[in-house]
Amino acid sequence: MNTNAEPTTEPSAGPGAAPARFDTKIAVLLREDLEPWQRLNVTAFLVSGLGTTAPEVIGAPYEDADGVPYLPMFRQPVLVFEGTKETLRAAHGRALARVLPRAVFTADLFATGHDRDNRAAVRAVPTAGLDLVGLAVYGPRNGVDKVLKGARMHP
Repeated sequence: MNTNAEPTTEPSAGPGAAPARFDTKIAVLLREDLEPWQRLNVTAFLVSGLGTTAPEVIGAPYEDADGVPYLPMFRQPVLVFEGTKETLRAAHGRALARVLPRAVFTADLFATGHDRDNRAAVRAVPTAGLDLVGLAVYGPRNGVDKVLKGARMHP
């Protein structure tokens, strides 16, 4: 996997400039039957660990014109997709086969209240039995595209 994460073109310098094209992709796949609040919550949780395992995805800290500092964020877009339960299951299998960095969110996690219980809920279920409602994947753009086959962009 290319962990460089440098864009293949320079980032946009302003209006009219060509957008950056990255060699890697950050993608989230959500089950299509989630409520709006669940979609937001699942997306936030799924991408939260990526910067600790793939630090190259994090850009520099921000600062406003008054010098007030802000936390750094991803240096590339996070693309959000949706699909059926079957699409999600197939994508999970392809992510595992490709050994791409991934995060899962299962339906059981909606009933837990903190990280320890979240990890225990996932640990209690065999891979094939996970009731997936979300999956995040990071890796080479073409590999992530293949994992997401059958999914559609989130509206």
